[in-house]
Amino acid sequence: MEAQQLSPTRKTIVGIQFLFVAFGSTVLVPLLVGLDPATALFTAGVGTFIFHLVTKGKVPIFLGSSFAFIAPIIAASKQWGMPGTIAGISGVALVYFIMSALIKWQGKKLLDRLFPPVVIGPVIILIGLSLSPAAVNMAKDNWLLAFISLISAILVLVFAKGLVKLVPVVIGIIVGYVVALFMGVVDMSAVATAPWFSLPPMIAHFQMPQFAWEPFVFMIPVAIAPVIEHIGDVYVVGAVADKDFVKDPGLHRTMLGDGLACLFASLVGGPPVTTYSEVTGAMQITRVTHPQVIRIAAGTAIVFSVIGKLSAILQSIPSAVLGGIMLLLFGSIAAVGVQNLINHKVDLNQTRNIIIVSVTLTLGIGGAVLTFGTFSISGIGLSAVVGVLLNLLLPKPKKENA
Repeated sequence: MEAQQLSPTRKTIVGIQFLFVAFGSTVLVPLLVGLDPATALFTAGVGTFIFHLVTKGKVPIFLGSSFAFIAPIIAASKQWGMPGTIAGISGVALVYFIMSALIKWQGKKLLDRLFPPVVIGPVIILIGLSLSPAAVNMAKDNWLLAFISLISAILVLVFAKGLVKLVPVVIGIIVGYVVALFMGVVDMSAVATAPWFSLPPMIAHFQMPQFAWEPFVFMIPVAIAPVIEHIGDVYVVGAVADKDFVKDPGLHRTMLGDGLACLFASLVGGPPVTTYSEVTGAMQITRVTHPQVIRIAAGTAIVFSVIGKLSAILQSIPSAVLGGIMLLLFGSIAAVGVQNLINHKVDLNQTRNIIIVSVTLTLGIGGAVLTFGTFSISGIGLSAVVGVLLNLLLPKPKKENA
């Protein structure tokens, strides 16, 4: 659904809903690694605007804190401290810049060779399925609240009309939150003490990062997984929006935009930001895919980052409420991967295709980890690399080589 078909009020509501979807993960990452969540919201908003500027405002993608960097940031901070670690995040941007240049140089033929549908489809499926444990872990804190939120969102999707049908996530969260208030499981103490207005601490007390080569080099191989995930997400968003963003504005631009956003985050003390599958799932459900709505979400993130009361209220939402919504969203992403295989008519009667799909899914779902010294690659990144290698090495049927 194009944004011009929505009134300004509806565009704003849907945009805020998309932020709700990304909010939990965006603030959870900094909380887990010892960074400031308000700064993470700020860098997510500004990073998304940077991405949209580079991609000519054509790609409906939201950038948020990346789960891929939780373990590396914790490990690096123990060796070089948090200031050095944050500066080292600029190494992530370097990987994006190199990939952008390679794709610009070789064009789409490089992508077609490395990432055909038989590789991309399973990777998209893994993007959704790999997030499912996080959804279940959030939901199991209180299954009653999780199911109330989930059922509320489903009922809106199935039976609602007009404006309400566009905001199943918001309705689900509101219903779950109200029930949680009546159950007495919402901690409002932080809301009462939070100031109405305050700049994110890392912004208010800005200091230049303490650059060092060691954390910079340490972070470079970690970026392999989110870079490959970026490619999968761009394909997912293209499938949902029914547009070829790999061709226009080009994957080299999306890579460059993500890299610049990561560089900005490292300069102001935020975690690396990457394409958010959660928001893609929300677009798949609402069918609202216009980039303007995503920019509203980005602007809202910046506003929330400086309004202490709003941020405190959002942070008071029980994880089970968000988990219930995620049970729906992450499954919808996996469904897009299945749809990708079907739409491109991937022949699963071919032995090589079965091998690629099977090994890719098994490694990803099984949580395989490959370690060389201090370098390790796992999950979607490892699965995608193996899928690419299998596609390059396994012989193709003679008719494909003709």
